[in-house]
Amino acid sequence: MRDFFIFKAMRNALYKIGMLAALVISTACNITQSAASEKTIISERDIKAPNPVILEASVKKNLEYLSSNELHGRETGTEGIEEAAVFIEIMFEENNIKPYYKTYRDTFEVGNKTGCNLIGYLEGSDPVLKNEFIILGAHYDHIGVGKVINGDSIANGANDNASGTVGVLELAKHFSKINDNKRSLLFVLFSAEEMGLRGSKQLAEKLNSEGLNLYAMVNFEMIGVPMQDKNYLAYVTGFEGSNLAEKFNEYSNSKILGFLPRANEFKLFERSDNYPFFQEFNVPSQTISTFDFTNYDYYHHVSDEAEKMDFSHISNLIQSVIPGLYKMANTSEKEIKLNQ
Repeated sequence: MRDFFIFKAMRNALYKIGMLAALVISTACNITQSAASEKTIISERDIKAPNPVILEASVKKNLEYLSSNELHGRETGTEGIEEAAVFIEIMFEENNIKPYYKTYRDTFEVGNKTGCNLIGYLEGSDPVLKNEFIILGAHYDHIGVGKVINGDSIANGANDNASGTVGVLELAKHFSKINDNKRSLLFVLFSAEEMGLRGSKQLAEKLNSEGLNLYAMVNFEMIGVPMQDKNYLAYVTGFEGSNLAEKFNEYSNSKILGFLPRANEFKLFERSDNYPFFQEFNVPSQTISTFDFTNYDYYHHVSDEAEKMDFSHISNLIQSVIPGLYKMANTSEKEIKLNQ
């Protein structure tokens, strides 16, 4: 009889455990079905950007090479810019950035010269959002060899625009390592900017004709020296034209981008490679820069040398823009918009 009561108690206990398990499974299924039936909205508040680490030594090494005498000022159509192009291709390959077309190169004719844009591609991870693109760009050409000044005739273009080129390469390296972008990213280095934005015009027209769904274009131009007495790290051209700076600072939880009145005075929005994308796509397309007309005296000058660059500043700026770019690449909705 004692064994019977023990058996009965065990049976009752097992029955209760079974009922409890069924209840838990049923509740979990209901929660899963409910979640599946609703669209998940991902905002900047839900996204935690990984802590970026941009090495100053890498920035310095790459910028010194791109602005070295060996490349003879990187004028479009010369051997010097060809060597720069090969260097950029190797950087893309080493960091698992795929070509957007069959190769990294998108060539075009400009006068009697051949220009070459370089396009690296990092596909987004989301099956829907990967069809939306963000372009991170900079021009890698410069003006080549010119008038001799103090025995030097090579306009090395360290600030203009080896600095922006290195910025894009470091961003490509970073995003390929974390490999966590829902939208697709294009890393574009333009040629023939110094000939009237010819490379970016050609590519913007081509991508538009191919139906690219462009969310935004962020361009980097002359970021080699810091601004003084500003409460932000860099200014953005076309500041009032979109909410890019406002949202970007929200994303970064810091005052990264600000307004420089002289950028409007000198119409800088229309004078860099962002502008053709604005014309073609009518989406936020703006340039980040730290050249403010007072902090660097060597624009288009043979003395625009790597030794005058502030590598700590460049590294810090690149590192500081990553949280904003990361969240741009991962929010469910396109939150960066043109102002009406």
